[in-house]
Amino acid sequence: MTTGLGSSLAYLLSRAERSVNRGLAAAVTAEDVTVEQWRILRALADGRGHSMGDLAEAVLMPHPTLTKAIDRFIDRSLVYRGHDPADRRKVAVFLSDRGAELLARVEGGVAGHHRLIEAAYGTERTEQLMHDLHRLVVALDEPSRSVAGPEPADPARS
Repeated sequence: MTTGLGSSLAYLLSRAERSVNRGLAAAVTAEDVTVEQWRILRALADGRGHSMGDLAEAVLMPHPTLTKAIDRFIDRSLVYRGHDPADRRKVAVFLSDRGAELLARVEGGVAGHHRLIEAAYGTERTEQLMHDLHRLVVALDEPSRSVAGPEPADPARS
């Protein structure tokens, strides 16, 4: 049985995330893009437009940091702000054609990085890991579910 830090799920997930992001950073650097910036471009690629709040949650960035990144992207004509198609009173961020071209170039490096992971870990195991991690995230983010299990009954309420 593993002991010490190696017995902590949180620690192992953090180590894996660092290793994956280190390789991903190397893959996207050729286009002068960071991992965080790639996440923004990738999230906006669906073409639906996203509010800053929804985008911050999706790309795992604090709102002020995301705002600075979006402002830089606007300066580079990679994204633009416009009306939210679902509610014209709201502002949404969209990927520009120039941003889509950059994302297409970056995606080649990202795909190459993914192939390296599959070569090291195995395609089926990589797909299973992604599936399992997605299920873990959903289970932990589900508000009606308690990670610690059900609360003990309060004898005073009985």
